[in-house]
Amino acid sequence: MILISITITLVYLLLIGSFAFGFDKISVFKLEDLPSKTKFSVVIPFRNEAENLPGLLKSIPSLNYPKELFEVIFVDDASEDDSVETINKSLGNQPNISILKNQRTSNSPKKDAISIAIQHAKNEWIVTTDADCKLPKYWLDCFDTYIQKNNAGCIAAPVTYLAENNFLNRFQLLDMLSLQGATIGGFGINKPFLCNGANFAYKKALFNELNGFKGNTDTASGDDIFLLEKAVKKYPKQVHHLKCEHAIVLTHSQPTWETLVSQRIRWAAKTSAYKNGFGKFTGLIVLLMNALMISTLLMTILGAFNLKIFLYLVIIKFNIDFFLIYKSALFFNQKGVLRSFIVGFLLYPFFSVYVACISVFSSYTWKGRTFKK
Repeated sequence: MILISITITLVYLLLIGSFAFGFDKISVFKLEDLPSKTKFSVVIPFRNEAENLPGLLKSIPSLNYPKELFEVIFVDDASEDDSVETINKSLGNQPNISILKNQRTSNSPKKDAISIAIQHAKNEWIVTTDADCKLPKYWLDCFDTYIQKNNAGCIAAPVTYLAENNFLNRFQLLDMLSLQGATIGGFGINKPFLCNGANFAYKKALFNELNGFKGNTDTASGDDIFLLEKAVKKYPKQVHHLKCEHAIVLTHSQPTWETLVSQRIRWAAKTSAYKNGFGKFTGLIVLLMNALMISTLLMTILGAFNLKIFLYLVIIKFNIDFFLIYKSALFFNQKGVLRSFIVGFLLYPFFSVYVACISVFSSYTWKGRTFKK
């Protein structure tokens, strides 16, 4: 057991260390004052988001980008609240704003909604975000400048949670920072395997060439990662990460532990459908390391595992996790969340293993609907 524990820990150390190394390999992109050229179609699926929409709707008119160079396509996925009325009241009668009705053709409402929007999109580049997000002023300017200076066909960009003064939010924020660290680090070592649909751009022609979400519609979520996998396989040199502080999209963390668990079960449910071998390997090692923390703790308490070796394993994981999250926190200017790192570090193995276990057998609820794995 000691040999197995040491092996898993060393592999974990090398893996997370490679992400920390890759994080620095991606240079921070500096926004330049270039004439705007790229035409964007911003796609926003929504369902029952009346409470969350005001933040997004306030940020859209504040975008610095020329109005004639972008359109915003909302797709209503059978909302049962006042979402449509909220959008119309805030942004109605603007020529570059439209609302479509979703047309369900698969087990994935969000993929259906994005596909419908792309069919109606007038512009060359698609940018997806979510209805509970806030968009930065120079969001589209960042994409435009990057596209002008790079041969890109698919661009992942940074996402983080809005900071709130409670532990549940800080726990999720630490997790998001670790995910963003792994995302950017993966691009840095030329092994891109993560992205976030709340801030994701790609050419409409590329989406059509890759047959959109065909082959992945049985899984309800994953509109972002499955498309990334296809793009990486077909055009690896055209898949980029836009590491720019002016491109950071802010979204809301889950309000309760119950909704957080449901969200993470949804995230976990799509992992079995991943085709990216490195992504699967990363998920497996992270899960094994968290399970190892729990099992060796119990064995140490029972006297069946060496206390000194257990402490070494904990110290190694603690330091490499902190190293990566600290880099992310610096980039996202969210160092304040680090005050909860110790408690979050102790809690996370139990949380992640619990979610992994119940995701194997449990369905999940998303936007008022129940989905099977």
